[in-house]
Amino acid sequence: MERRKSAKKQTFFEKWFLNNRFSIILFNLLLFFLIIWVFNKISFVLNPAWVFISAILPPVVLAIVQYYIMNPVVDWLEKRWRVPRLLTIIVLFLLVVIALIWIINTIIPIVQGQVNALIKNWPHIWDDAVNATQNALRDPRLHSVRGNINHMIDNTQKTLFKSGQDTINATIGNISSAVSIITMIAMTLMTAPFILFFMLKDGRELRPYITKFAPQRWQESFSQLLYDINNALASYIRGQITVAFWVGVMFAVGYGIIKLPYGYALAILAGFLNLIPYFGTFIAFIPAIVIGIMTSVPMLIKVLVVFAIEQLIEGRVISPMVMGNKLEMHPITTILLLIGASAVWGLWGVVFGIPIYAILKIIVSRVYKYYRKASEVFDDEDEPTTEDGTSEQKTNS
Repeated sequence: MERRKSAKKQTFFEKWFLNNRFSIILFNLLLFFLIIWVFNKISFVLNPAWVFISAILPPVVLAIVQYYIMNPVVDWLEKRWRVPRLLTIIVLFLLVVIALIWIINTIIPIVQGQVNALIKNWPHIWDDAVNATQNALRDPRLHSVRGNINHMIDNTQKTLFKSGQDTINATIGNISSAVSIITMIAMTLMTAPFILFFMLKDGRELRPYITKFAPQRWQESFSQLLYDINNALASYIRGQITVAFWVGVMFAVGYGIIKLPYGYALAILAGFLNLIPYFGTFIAFIPAIVIGIMTSVPMLIKVLVVFAIEQLIEGRVISPMVMGNKLEMHPITTILLLIGASAVWGLWGVVFGIPIYAILKIIVSRVYKYYRKASEVFDDEDEPTTEDGTSEQKTNS
C-alpha cells in the first residue's frame, strides 16, 4: 500500500523520466552514440594506442588459444597427481616441438606436393568443369535454363579473374607490406611461446589480480564476470579446434579410402575452414566436388557419400559431444552475426565475431541484471502482490 501511495505522489519528471523505462533506454542510447562521436573526434589521440594493440595482439591471441588447449592438462595433472606445473609445462612444450618436427618432416612434404599440383592444375580443372557443364547444357531438356547458367558461369569467371588480377597487383605494389607481414609472423611465432609459458605458469593469479582494481563492493561480481567470460572463451576455442581437427581427420580418411586426387590437401583445408561455423565445411567442399566431377561420375558419388557420412558424424556425435550449446546462441543469431561481422571486418570478423559477441553478451546481461536489481523501474512488476495489493514479501515477513 505504501508503494502505491508513493507512486501516486511522483512528480511529472519522476514519472516520465526518472522511472520510465522508455526514457531511460533512449537516454542510454544517446549516451552510447555520444561516446562513439567523442571517440571519433579524438581518433588522432587513440591511433598510437591502436597501433600498439595491433602489434601485440597476434602473439597474445595465439598464446591464448594454446593456453586454453594446454591449461586443462596442466591443471588436471597438478590436482590429480600433484605434478608441479613447471614440469608439466616443460614436458608439454617438448611434446609440441617433437610434434612440429614430425609434421614438418612427414605431413608437410605430402601436403605441399598436393597443394602445388592442385594450384598448377586448377586452371585446367576449372576449364574442364566449365566445358563439361556447357556440354551438359546442350541437352534440349535444359534449354530453358541454359542462358541463366551460361551467364552465371561467365560472371564467375570474370569475378575470379578480376580478383586474381587485383591480388597480383596488390602483391606487386605492396612489397613493403609483404615484408611487414612476414616480420609480424616471425615476431608472433617467437614471442607467443614466452607469453604462453607465463600464462600457464601464473594464469590462475590473473583473475584475483584484475579483481583488485574494482571497488570493494563490486569485487565479487566482477570476479564472477571474469570467470564467466573465461569459461565462455575456453568452451568456444576448445570446441572449435577439437571439431575442426576431427573434421580434417574424417575427410582425410574418407578421401584416402576413395583415392580422391589432392585428398589430403582438401582435408586440411576443410579442417581449417571448419573454424567458420556453418559455412566453412561447405566452402571447402566446393573444390572437392569440382575435382570429383572432373575425375569420373563414380568418384563424384563417392565424394558425396564421404561428405554425407562426415556431416552425419559431425552433427550427431562430435559437435553435440564437444560443443553442445555452451554459448547458448541460436543458429539464426550465429548466421546473421557471421554475415554482419564478415561484411564489416572481413575474415577477422568471421573468426572473432562469435567470441566477441559471447563476451559482450555476458557483460550486457550482468549489467542488465544489476540495473533491474538496483533500479526502481522494475519494482512494481517484479515484486508479487497479494489480493489486497500489499507486497507478498511484506506479508510473509
